[in-house]
Amino acid sequence: MRELTAAEIERLASRAGVKRIAVENFLSTLYPPAGYAGNLANANADARCYRWNAVTIRAIRDGIFQAWVRR
Repeated sequence: MRELTAAEIERLASRAGVKRIAVENFLSTLYPPAGYAGNLANANADARCYRWNAVTIRAIRDGIFQAWVRR
């Protein structure tokens, strides 16, 4: 895993219809020991709890992907 840059998080949080605070907070506090799957599961649980819309969930999932897969 690599830490996302502020610019990367800003790009994801700036997408149309995204709940900015949710994306910024979630992606700035990814938990490396949980791994890729653990962070996705946490995002899904938070999405249900906080009733995030689909574009917010997609932005967070894309950010998790970038942190773990894109080097």
